[in-house]
Amino acid sequence: MNEFDDIRPYYDSEVPEVLARLAASREFVDTLMSIKYPRLGRYAPWLMRPLIARVLRHSFEKIHNVRDFQEAVGESMGKLLKKIECHLTVSGQDKLSSESSYLFISNHRDIAMDPAFVNFVRYHAGYDTVRIAIGDNLMSKEFASDLMRINKSFIVKRSVEGRREKLNALLQLSRYIRFSLVEEHASVWIAQREGRAKDGVDKTEKALLKMLSLSKQKEQTFADAIRELKVVPVAISYELDPLDAAKGRELYAKQTEGVYRKEAHEDLLSIYQGIVGRKGAVHVAFGDPLEEGIDTPEEMAEAVDRQIIGNYRLHPSNLIAYEMLEGKVPELAQWKSVFSGSWPQKVREFEERLNAVPQAHREIILNMYANPVRSKLRLGLD
Repeated sequence: MNEFDDIRPYYDSEVPEVLARLAASREFVDTLMSIKYPRLGRYAPWLMRPLIARVLRHSFEKIHNVRDFQEAVGESMGKLLKKIECHLTVSGQDKLSSESSYLFISNHRDIAMDPAFVNFVRYHAGYDTVRIAIGDNLMSKEFASDLMRINKSFIVKRSVEGRREKLNALLQLSRYIRFSLVEEHASVWIAQREGRAKDGVDKTEKALLKMLSLSKQKEQTFADAIRELKVVPVAISYELDPLDAAKGRELYAKQTEGVYRKEAHEDLLSIYQGIVGRKGAVHVAFGDPLEEGIDTPEEMAEAVDRQIIGNYRLHPSNLIAYEMLEGKVPELAQWKSVFSGSWPQKVREFEERLNAVPQAHREIILNMYANPVRSKLRLGLD
């Protein structure tokens, strides 16, 4: 058994078996049925199950390898973005070489769509897609693990217990990321922190950066080991968060009760809602590869944060939320001027969105949208 077999993405040779397993998975079929056809699934599951399984088998007939699968996903994503009127833009990608592999460290807003948008813009610019780090908390179901690993995802073992087991898992992860980048020349995407930034505060966890250095050679310094990985910070910004109401509800429960209890399959439902929900404008900003002058995890975290916050594109929702909380301030004028023609309409639409959630949750959601503005102002960035 290879050192990475239990965490790596699937090979092309494994794709037919995985697709057959997915099409035969009653749990996968039932999940699709409950999400897409809840009423029919409730009253006529005996009718819907074979129909969905047949559609799956038919759609899988043209897929023979990982590239085929990703092309099918990309085609579906393109149609979806048109359907939900998502305006996707990208910047900074022209600074990157198609001949190099990079470690993309991005802020984290959406479980599936953050890496999906990175892959989508890279694919359409002629770059290879990335390998995606995904927590094993999202892979409790075999079909979920299959779907992610066939899409070039690899597993981050967050659920292991015991000090030695955790260290071994981190070392394996660090080795796999370095192996992907240095030996196989495959780019990798990983979030800057464990879990989504539900409060809108983008901050890199130093523990993540220390993990990356675990696989360095004994004679290597931290700076040399990180430089070898070619780290590129990425800022992903959404005008609208399809899960803002759900995040507001969760954060409110934690504030008032100290704990939030997830429903069964809530993560899978969040993935689905994050994919199909309205997002408005989305911008993916690739930063500059980190070069000299980074000798410690603390310095690296600061450098990554500065690029992510600096390259984060503010949307009307961010500026409106900030003004609703803090009042009008002159520092926002330059950002607001970009949207001067549509500003009144954007204000009305955002107020309608906010009024649709419980009163007690509104300030939390406002802060969620306003915090990227605060982060920029705090660092004195344009």
